[in-house]
Amino acid sequence: MSTVGSPGQDHDRPGFNVQDTQCLLDKVGASELVIDLIVSTKNDRVFQESVLLGISLLRGGNTEIQDSFYNQLYKQKKSERFFKVFYDRMRLAQQEIRATVSVNTFELSSRKRDDDAEGSEIRHKKQGSDSLHLKEDMRGQLKEASSATSKAYSTIRKELDSELEMVGSSGDASDLEEEIEETQMSAPITIMKPILRFLQLLCENHNRNLQNFLRNQNNKTNYNLVCETLQFLDCICGSTTGGLGLLGLYINQRNVDLVIQTLETITEYCQGPCHENQTCIAKHESNGIDIIIALIVNPINPLGKHRLDLVLQLKNNASKLLLAIMESRHDSENAQEILDKMRPNELVDVMKEAYQQGVDSDDEEELSGDGIRSKDVGHNIYILAHQLARHDRILQQSLKPGVEIEGECSDALSYYKKHTAQIEIVRHDRTMEKIVFPVPSICEYLTEESKMRVFTSTERDDQGSKVNDFFQQFEDLYNEMSWQKKIRNNGPLFWFSRHISLWGSISFNLAVLVNLVVALFYPFGDEDEKGEDVLSSFWSLLLWLAMAMSTVMLFLLPRPGNIRAFLLCGIMRSIYTLGLGPTLLLLGAANLLNKIVFLVSFIGNRGTFTRGYKAVVLDVAFLYHMTYVVVCMLGLLVHEFFYSFLLFDLVYREETLLNVIKSVTRNGRSIILTAVLALILVYLFSIVGFLFFKDDFRISVEPLKPLAHLLLMSSDEEGDETEQMCDTLIRCIMTVLNHGLRNGGGIGDILRKPSKEEALFVARVIYDLLFFFIVIIIVLNLIFGVIIDTFADLRSEKQRKEEILKTTCFICGLERDKFDNKTVSFEEHSSAEHNMWHYLYFLVLVRVKDPTEYTGPESYVAQMIKKKNLDWFPRMRAMSLVSGEGESEQNEMRSLQDKLDLTMDLVTQLSGQLSELKEQMTEQRKNKQRMGFLGPPQLNHHVIAPAH
Repeated sequence: MSTVGSPGQDHDRPGFNVQDTQCLLDKVGASELVIDLIVSTKNDRVFQESVLLGISLLRGGNTEIQDSFYNQLYKQKKSERFFKVFYDRMRLAQQEIRATVSVNTFELSSRKRDDDAEGSEIRHKKQGSDSLHLKEDMRGQLKEASSATSKAYSTIRKELDSELEMVGSSGDASDLEEEIEETQMSAPITIMKPILRFLQLLCENHNRNLQNFLRNQNNKTNYNLVCETLQFLDCICGSTTGGLGLLGLYINQRNVDLVIQTLETITEYCQGPCHENQTCIAKHESNGIDIIIALIVNPINPLGKHRLDLVLQLKNNASKLLLAIMESRHDSENAQEILDKMRPNELVDVMKEAYQQGVDSDDEEELSGDGIRSKDVGHNIYILAHQLARHDRILQQSLKPGVEIEGECSDALSYYKKHTAQIEIVRHDRTMEKIVFPVPSICEYLTEESKMRVFTSTERDDQGSKVNDFFQQFEDLYNEMSWQKKIRNNGPLFWFSRHISLWGSISFNLAVLVNLVVALFYPFGDEDEKGEDVLSSFWSLLLWLAMAMSTVMLFLLPRPGNIRAFLLCGIMRSIYTLGLGPTLLLLGAANLLNKIVFLVSFIGNRGTFTRGYKAVVLDVAFLYHMTYVVVCMLGLLVHEFFYSFLLFDLVYREETLLNVIKSVTRNGRSIILTAVLALILVYLFSIVGFLFFKDDFRISVEPLKPLAHLLLMSSDEEGDETEQMCDTLIRCIMTVLNHGLRNGGGIGDILRKPSKEEALFVARVIYDLLFFFIVIIIVLNLIFGVIIDTFADLRSEKQRKEEILKTTCFICGLERDKFDNKTVSFEEHSSAEHNMWHYLYFLVLVRVKDPTEYTGPESYVAQMIKKKNLDWFPRMRAMSLVSGEGESEQNEMRSLQDKLDLTMDLVTQLSGQLSELKEQMTEQRKNKQRMGFLGPPQLNHHVIAPAH
């Protein structure tokens, strides 16, 4: 985790290929230079520049540079001297802070006067004023702080300029306060900020090796920088000189950046998670946890009166640190350590206050100096309280919006609950973990139409889960949300886009009405006959009455049925008043205009043109609506019959009719091949008929004659004529194809009826029967059977899909019966534990969040997404189902694994110590041999010498 825009803080986002430059410098020995200078230099300026160089090398969490530092410190045995320098610097800074710490007595007195003056007003507030005025048991602490202040003034005066020395006891106290605020921190304290930043970047992106290395180096002398950093936080916040109630008087504009940096560094020690560092911090004997809690629940005044943005950043980082201490832990030890040192309702009070500050702020939409709003800080505190509530029933009850009677608190809790989501993920070791996170603001731009489309159209995989297809649609959904966010700035376009379903319904209803008018009244006749003259007074009055009643019903009950009745009455009234031509022209123009509005809304929702021309050409829905507009223009400008094509919109709108079309198109290849087989058979039967039964292809015809000629014909002349239909092979093929396939008995129904005396009578019978059985019964029924079976499959598939949507979890694929007689119902599981939209929101969070700001679970999921590995989704698993028997087994396995890891670490440590001991013994033996303390080699030497 890193700072976002804090004063004097370097930015972590790499640019201009910074990582390549860092790696290039590392190859030429930059990291080794940093280590050597830090270890050997005695010059403070050189030391500071060396640390800043290390920060520049590590900026952005470059893992290659981190590994380079780790290899040189661990493998080349440079860690002991290296960490001793930082340890000594931290100790020196703490001593300097204790020697120069002061409390502004003027602020104490003014604060006391303000409390006395506002005492009566505060008593009438709804909440207690514990955080606004001094308690009775703090008066002794104030006296001690005042005495410490009087002693420290003499030290401070020596460091001030001549103007401050001229200020007497009768001088203005406010001027003295301003001079003290301008006093700069001493060099040993100032250097701590880059040191802590350097240590933070060593652990950036959750480098587990360096996180553990900062705590334990396995050297003769171990320097635990994790605990020492926590001790430094304890010291700089003044807990050693006074109570936590005076916390705000020790944090001012001069040192608040250092406090924030300390919080960020400790947070980076823990995230990943690093359970050893978490336990080390939570169980440390200092007041570190108390300080962190106090930073959250107590007001930081007087700093908060002048720089609220710094106070918000301070509280935000403190809440993140507590979350990091509890991150990815399956036990309640650390959470219980935090709960034991605070009152549960304190967090609820603080988040309510932060929410109210955000509501009361006139420029809440404008971000404060560092980009943190009061509501965002309150949201982080809410998530902290949500995590702690798993281990505290009182806090769990306090977070329910309906419990609190006070409206303000209920509004705050309702707001935070609405903008908070939770999911379950699966780690590499197959253990499950619950994540609570704030919903990114861009997610509110996801339209309901898109939600319904994704929910109903996402396909299942082999395991019954839809996460694979769901994940594939993420890019389109994210682009749609980004586009929706842009069009919010365009009011008219956003309004049209929001009512896209309304424009679609209006287009279909207008198309139906237009075709009704064309079907009932075409041809329209003479324009002079239109009007009231063709309608009797009774029907005209009745039509006016229906028009008035439909208008009244429209205003009283604006339902779709009443709207249609009003439009129908209005059209009928217009036909008999204005005429058919003007009415149809008016309806066509209205339909065209409405469809253009629909197309604009469609583009506004989809962001069609932002995806490139290729995507536009391949977008079937967009091309369909463009064709609809063209047909409307043809009906309006060319001919009214073009309006009939608009009725096909019903097929596009209704899934049942789409299934009818799909029943033909899904198995289109089979149908086409069967039809080709039928054509081949027709061709063969045509050849046989042409060769052997040409004279039998005589069919009765009725030639088209003029009407006058028909009137002059006598009854004797009436009758049908016959024509030879097989004089050529092509005519024979056309006849067999036309009449043979359309007659129920085949081609034999239209051929001449032969006599039994004829020589080819038996052959003719066989010919007719073969055509009937092969072509009519087998081939045609094959085509019909394929279509019917496909339609039945589509209907069953639709029913099965609807059943799956109702009874199966979208994410994990578990069925409803798995949650029978469980503590969590299927509805609660689908809406809270495995809410599909919460997983989408988490994917968006990983996309929009700075990678250096990731928590441990977010970093893990980001790596899995980069690899396109979906194993982090829970499949056929849910934490609520394994919380009983499975959880105990899982905890036991985890405990055994932890013990095994601890044993392996101990064995490694003992092996290292044995190797060192062996080297020492060998060295001592060599030294003794050189000094001549060992007798036998010398005796042997004397014995051998006389032999010469």
